[in-house]
Amino acid sequence: MNPCHKSAKTCWAQKAFLTLLVFSCIACSDQGQSTYPDWAWIGFQRPASNPVITPSPDSKFFCPLTGDSVAWESSDTFNPAAAIRDGKIILLYRAEDHSGEGIGNRTSRLGYAWSEDGVYFHREHTPVLYPDNDDQRSNEWPGGCEDPRIAVTEDGTYVMCYTQWNRIMPRLAIATSRDLKHWEKHGLAFGAAYDGRFAEDFSKSASIVTRMQGDRQVIAKIDGKYWMYWGERFVNVATSEDLVHWTPLLDETGELLNVMQPRPGYFDSELTECGPPAILTEQGILLFYNGKNAEGEKGDTRYTANAYCAGQALFDAQDPTRLIDRLDTPFLIPEAPFEKSGQYPDGTVFIEGLVFHNGKWHLYYGCADSKVGVAILDTRH
Repeated sequence: MNPCHKSAKTCWAQKAFLTLLVFSCIACSDQGQSTYPDWAWIGFQRPASNPVITPSPDSKFFCPLTGDSVAWESSDTFNPAAAIRDGKIILLYRAEDHSGEGIGNRTSRLGYAWSEDGVYFHREHTPVLYPDNDDQRSNEWPGGCEDPRIAVTEDGTYVMCYTQWNRIMPRLAIATSRDLKHWEKHGLAFGAAYDGRFAEDFSKSASIVTRMQGDRQVIAKIDGKYWMYWGERFVNVATSEDLVHWTPLLDETGELLNVMQPRPGYFDSELTECGPPAILTEQGILLFYNGKNAEGEKGDTRYTANAYCAGQALFDAQDPTRLIDRLDTPFLIPEAPFEKSGQYPDGTVFIEGLVFHNGKWHLYYGCADSKVGVAILDTRH
């Protein structure tokens, strides 16, 4: 069965934004590309109220591993996942305390925020996912739980892909929830694949493939399997039967299959790191990703060296391993002062959350590893 086949009733949202995108070829700023392919989603705009989440020194949490109260989101708040529940936008964002100095040397926990309009957020005072005295302690302590992406099944089960960081090796893990507040940790995404071959290897940044069901974005199946794009240095692929245990695809030599790689001379010359959940469209599978620009001659001189900008790529819906096209220039770059200062002063718009709400696509991103921003694509005009 063609995974892109949809009735007129169930694809109205996609048709609306696809029609918009044909005529909307104005990016958030002049990125150096005058025209864009019709498969690309162009026209995201930042609201004046950005950033939408900033650090809070007042939030306290009793850490079960230190046995003490900690200001768990006092240092930085960034890299959010997004989901819809009860008509509201929910963000689960990475929050760091002041337990160390420098990127990766503090403890990360995931905070919970909700909004009626996607711009103004209310926050819980305690995190909803964090290192605990559980069977994942050795994978998550002392570095924590980082950089989530969330997708939801048709029956309302939320699936989170996040990074477990024990300050030895970052590894991709899975957790599930019915309410986005109470999570069951399932451990390493690739722990059982190939008799544990990849259990101890570096892995992170997973984008589960989704589709539109009316105005709902839900997890898709292609040829009877769930699919995810994942990876930081390259884009890799994995499949699953149950959304918990994932099997990376391998190439003809038995190594991880790389379906997209960095390009010398472009904004993604250093890294191509997966962003929010990918989406099946009429043209193919749309993958949003984070491109890191290399230093020197290898990089793109139009953008700051080491900056993270947001890109888009299109994969074949019948063969998700086949790259069809990708943008040569980013559709979102660090521009605002808070996107170019903080933990990562080279600049970051690190996209991780994407949801459809009241006729608009809301794209949430980390700003210089310090704050949370949003860019919005309105499909109603």
